[in-house]
Amino acid sequence: MPKTADISSSEPRLSGPGLPDPSRWKALVFIALAQLMVVLDATIVNIALPTAQQDLGISDANRQWVITAYALAFGGLLLFGGRIADLWGRRRTFIVGLLGFAAASALGGAATGEAMMLGARALQGVFGALLAPAALSLLAVMFTDAKERAKAFGIYGAIAGGGGAVGLILGGFLTEYLNWRWTFYVNIPFAIVAAVGAYLVIREPAGARNRSPLDIPGVVLSTLGLVALVYGFTRAESAGWSDGLTVGMFVASVVLLAAFVATEAKVKSPLLPLRVLTERNRGGVYLSLGLAIIAMFGLFLFLTFYLQVVKGYSPVMTGFAFLPMIAGMITGSTQIGARLMTRVAPRLLMGPGFVLAAIGMLLLTQLEVDSSYAGLILPAQLMLGLGMGTAFMPAMSLSTHGVNPADAGVASAMVNTSQQVGGAIGTALLNTIAASATTSYIASHAAGATDPKLLELQGMVHGFSSAIWWAVGILATAAAIAFTLINTGRPGAGPVAAGSGEGVAADEEIKVPVIAH
Repeated sequence: MPKTADISSSEPRLSGPGLPDPSRWKALVFIALAQLMVVLDATIVNIALPTAQQDLGISDANRQWVITAYALAFGGLLLFGGRIADLWGRRRTFIVGLLGFAAASALGGAATGEAMMLGARALQGVFGALLAPAALSLLAVMFTDAKERAKAFGIYGAIAGGGGAVGLILGGFLTEYLNWRWTFYVNIPFAIVAAVGAYLVIREPAGARNRSPLDIPGVVLSTLGLVALVYGFTRAESAGWSDGLTVGMFVASVVLLAAFVATEAKVKSPLLPLRVLTERNRGGVYLSLGLAIIAMFGLFLFLTFYLQVVKGYSPVMTGFAFLPMIAGMITGSTQIGARLMTRVAPRLLMGPGFVLAAIGMLLLTQLEVDSSYAGLILPAQLMLGLGMGTAFMPAMSLSTHGVNPADAGVASAMVNTSQQVGGAIGTALLNTIAASATTSYIASHAAGATDPKLLELQGMVHGFSSAIWWAVGILATAAAIAFTLINTGRPGAGPVAAGSGEGVAADEEIKVPVIAH
């Protein structure tokens, strides 16, 4: 057993006395590559879905399951995956997740029918739930110097925020010029390179594992509760909010998750120690980040439809049209967030970042059928990207800051869970609002319409702008939460142990391992 010491008087040693892990920057390359693969997969398949549906004979009623099967497995198993990372070790879990994701992708690319495709997507979700929290928690335990941590999480935050838009570009290219199957096969080289690199260069700090017995009731309750929640929102998009099964899923998720919280408060070795959630800074990050993702996913959906259906862009052109947002996110994360993170408190980056993103979203409420890309969509995307990138970077770093190293996996899983649930809510909620506004607009303007096609497009754009107003409000709420709940000061100039830092008083009593050879 490693010695323990109070975090206020000791700092972890990662590779020899007082020295950081010499391979940490090489490790970051492979961790970032794996994260890019997971984020890409969330959007790349959307572009390929119409062609894949036709080739495999998937019915219209079942095509949503190509997306839903992945979301349910990924969202439902994230907490379990985070705990497995703490138990097995993050490096081992990371490599197993990568190889499993590659195998599932190969299965999806070779699919000959509906069942094989849906099974492959579910398997991708299972291994993604192992991979994602392991990647983030590896960063948390390998980068302990405040300035280096800021740079590392800046890169990670840029990938987490901009990877979805990159997926639209890559998906468009692969579908248009090769074959939809390559949207699956493209994951294989990513995964193999990242797995080999991780095996060779990642050396996880000793003494940071949580070898407590697995909390089986917690695993079952959390998995079923999150699956019910994600499926409820996914079903609401197609069947409506008043549908009996939709309502039943929401009721079941509330009951199951309440039972999960009650269980975690009582068991000796909980799956998700409640201290991870109740510390105000981490709680504020999970909540504000989840809300921001709601707005973000809704926007991806609406802009994709607007550019392709209303403006007539090809899939490849649509992907390129998202480049300003990607550039803004990379700039916000690496040039603004990472540079200022060690100088100002996180809330002074997250709050203004969400406000800037809300202003960019506000511009998009002015969308019309003939809106100019350069005059409206381009500046809106730049503000959205800059704002989200600036906010994402400190959010990713703070989500595991102040955590006992043995809890780093589940803390990382909570970040991914908030994003996954936020994505499901955003897609369902905002799409429902847009569809309702479109129907109302067409019904009220049908009598005086001379061009039915134009009326349909006007109704669609009106629906988008109505839903985007909600997204503005959601981003404003995320900013308010960041300003209100997150009160930690700027990171210190010296090495930051997991569990140290100004303003994280709630965790000061936690004993952490002094990691040494």
